[in-house]
Amino acid sequence: MLGGVPDKAIASQLGVSRRTVQRRIDRLMALACVSNRHGLAYHATRHGWL
Repeated sequence: MLGGVPDKAIASQLGVSRRTVQRRIDRLMALACVSNRHGLAYHATRHGWL
């Protein structure tokens, strides 16, 4: 995600649709109370999600 990999490529690797990837990322951002992917990455790193 942070490496600049497009949602479509992530979806292909996971075997899901691009929209599913977007929904999952949106849900994680809501759980982390952040508004962008960089904020999500920061939150995930600080809270041991990675």
